[in-house]
Amino acid sequence: MLDPVNILLVTVLSSIMSLAILGSLRPAGIPGVGRWIGAYLMASIAILLAGMQRLGLPILTVFVSNTLLALAVVCILEGCREFFGLKPRVPLAYAGTVALATGIVWWYWVAPSLGARVAVVSAFHAAIYASIGWLAWRCRPPARPVYSYRFVTLAAWLGAFAHALRGVMYGSGFVKQYGLLDSTPLNVAWLALGILVLPALSIGMVLLAHDRMAERLERLANQDELTGALTRRAFLAQASASLEAARGKGQRVAFAIVDIDHFKSINDRYGHAAGDRVLAQFCRVVKGGVRAGDVFGRLGGEEFALLFVGMTRDEVVTRLDELRVLTLSVRRSADTPAGESGEEAHDGLTFSAGVDELQAQDSLVTLMARADAALYVAKSRGRDRVVAI
Repeated sequence: MLDPVNILLVTVLSSIMSLAILGSLRPAGIPGVGRWIGAYLMASIAILLAGMQRLGLPILTVFVSNTLLALAVVCILEGCREFFGLKPRVPLAYAGTVALATGIVWWYWVAPSLGARVAVVSAFHAAIYASIGWLAWRCRPPARPVYSYRFVTLAAWLGAFAHALRGVMYGSGFVKQYGLLDSTPLNVAWLALGILVLPALSIGMVLLAHDRMAERLERLANQDELTGALTRRAFLAQASASLEAARGKGQRVAFAIVDIDHFKSINDRYGHAAGDRVLAQFCRVVKGGVRAGDVFGRLGGEEFALLFVGMTRDEVVTRLDELRVLTLSVRRSADTPAGESGEEAHDGLTFSAGVDELQAQDSLVTLMARADAALYVAKSRGRDRVVAI
């Protein structure tokens, strides 16, 4: 018969390995990882103490080990909440930890009952694991692959089920046992299911952290860091997909290329840092003035593009003219310095834009070419205007 102590030792070793892996992820600054590291450090100590019950010292091997393990799973829950952008602290979980510790003291020293102790500890762990599984199920970002989130959900819910069933069987008196480390088949099975959930969850934590890092890399590849607009490559891919989907549905599509007027003079006069701030402010105004489904990207430098599904060329011209008025609030210098003459050396920002609408034979390339030709006309007419030809 497998000795329960051996199961506990294997769990300790796996928790130590989890610490090493999670520690390697900490420099990435992923929310929740620091709490998970603390949780597995506490869990390693708690399980090690629990494995020493045959040596006596119940204050350490029973009370401290169970309380510390309870705090560890609470810390895992807090790490998950932090990972998903929620408030980490869960006062109810700490109240449950206090109740668990009180129950251990009562049913070990005042009114000894192994069944009652197992029931209260298992109920606490089942509730925490169920909460972790629910978080991973409910809070998965919609655009992310499901595997790592479902893995955490299933591991946590398996742990919740095992602890709940164990608590019911021990609390009801169905299982008669004298010591937590008795080498009975049922006890070994409970320990394997209940305690080995921790290594499974640690794998899930690592999967979540790697998914978050992958999301960051994808964002860096697809989103311009300075302006928040799509990069050229990402814009062309998304615009092409949106265009074909609209064509299939018979929707109208309009395309615009926008160029900030005299942007080089902003960099020359105020410096590139000020120019960067102007770009960022300009893009905030544009994104605030278009619909959520419109595709907005940076083609390069101060040139941007917009694709509008379900809008005509004239409607887009009107929309961009409205945006021209809004961008007048964007200063040419982000820190509004004073000129040498004492007057403010800045004025409102303007842009030129060329617009055209999708025709039956068009590809994205030909549509862009006509919008670019319209932009050239807008510049030749003195800039600060929207032209559709």
